[in-house]
Amino acid sequence: MRTLADLGILSERADRRFTLTPLGEALKTGAPGSARSSVLSLAGQWAWRAWEEFPHSVETGNTAMEKAWGMPLFEFLAKHPQKASYFSEAMVGIHGEEPPAVAAAYDFSGFETIVDIGGATGNLLTAVLARYPEPLGILFDLPHVVRDASALIADRGLADRVVTEEGSFFERVPAGGDVYLLSHIIHDWAEDQCLTILGNCRKAMKPSGRLLIIEFVLPAGDTPHFGKVVDMVMLAIPGGEERTEEEYGTLLQKAGFRLTQVVPTDSPVSIVEAAPAERVGLHGGEG
Repeated sequence: MRTLADLGILSERADRRFTLTPLGEALKTGAPGSARSSVLSLAGQWAWRAWEEFPHSVETGNTAMEKAWGMPLFEFLAKHPQKASYFSEAMVGIHGEEPPAVAAAYDFSGFETIVDIGGATGNLLTAVLARYPEPLGILFDLPHVVRDASALIADRGLADRVVTEEGSFFERVPAGGDVYLLSHIIHDWAEDQCLTILGNCRKAMKPSGRLLIIEFVLPAGDTPHFGKVVDMVMLAIPGGEERTEEEYGTLLQKAGFRLTQVVPTDSPVSIVEAAPAERVGLHGGEG
């Protein structure tokens, strides 16, 4: 207890009893920022064991996760529902400033249906819908992921505007949407897998639809950027990578899209907007 007090997590009172400090309060269940889930997930046994195999990733280009656990990250999480819940909550906390920044930076007012592909608990989709009262939303993810979504959606008063669908984006995505969101999805996967995801979005969307990839867009050259550190995590754990604007343009072209603009936000991420290659008019922009 004294050690935790020395670290600023507890405070020792005169009667030798201990209380939580503001830092310690942040580790409680349900505290803003999801620090508890972040620690239990990203600093948990499964992550540490994977990082012990990081040299394997550097030497081979294959994931340390599979070397340590014998399976890819998302298969591992599917087999461990509690760890999957912690992981989803950790992502909400880590990327917490991004959803309102995305909603403010891009004009969603002209869309009727927004489809959030791999949207987990709906943190991004609900932030967009809260700012724009007209569109409806479809939240699409694996069954063990979206099981935690209904509580968040209801808590934000949007249960009547969001439909939840279960499925794998490697097999299909909901059809007929006006705009498709891929937030921190593309960076998780190798190029052939990315092309499958993008191809399914291309098949499902309207000819006038838009694809929005929300990711770290790396600056060229030696310019420092947090995403260049995250790039190592992508290599070791899920097996993906971060990309530059040029690299996104090349990837999208292979999938039948054309990159139309990159919209910065008041957060570390940018919005990579793409249209089906046959139609490339712009929609949206900085707001």
